[in-house]
Amino acid sequence: MRGIGEEPHATAPCAGKENPVSTWQIEILFDGDCPLCRREIRWLERMDRGRERIRFEDIAAPDFDPTRYHRTKAELMARIHGALPDGRVVEGLEVFRRAYGAVGLGWLLAPTRWPGLRRLAEAAYRWFARNRLRLTGRAAACDSGSCGVARPDPSRREATIVGTR
Repeated sequence: MRGIGEEPHATAPCAGKENPVSTWQIEILFDGDCPLCRREIRWLERMDRGRERIRFEDIAAPDFDPTRYHRTKAELMARIHGALPDGRVVEGLEVFRRAYGAVGLGWLLAPTRWPGLRRLAEAAYRWFARNRLRLTGRAAACDSGSCGVARPDPSRREATIVGTR
C-alpha cells in the first residue's frame, strides 16, 4: 500500500507498487474490519502527509498472505504487528512508537519506553488487544474463538522476514 520510514532512504521491497526508492520506516499490519483500527490508520495517513513513511497492509483483506511475515493470521489478528525495512517484525506498542516517530509525533509515546510505565502501557495494550473485538462491536466474532489471544512468544518479538513481496 503506502510507505513509512524510520530507516532513512530505505528501499521499498514492493517493486512495482511504489516508487523503487522510498523512505518508508514501518509497514503496519492492521485489521481493516476493525472500526477503531481503521480510524487510527486514517489518522496516521493524514499525519504522514503523503511522505510515504508508513505503509499499511490490511490483514483482513481476502488476498492477504500472512506467511510473508512468518506468522499465522491468528497471530497477526491477536495484536498489531509492523514490518521494518530490514525485514524484522515488531509488535504491540512498538508498532505505534515507530509509526508515531515516523510522522514526527514520537514524543507522544516516548514515556511508554520509561521503566515502569513501559510495563504498564504494554499490559494495557495486551488487555485492549484481547478485548478489541468486543470493544469495537464485533463480539459475534468471539463466538468462533477469534477473541482468544495466545500469549506472545518472547522469541518472536522481532523476527526476520525471508524474501520480499
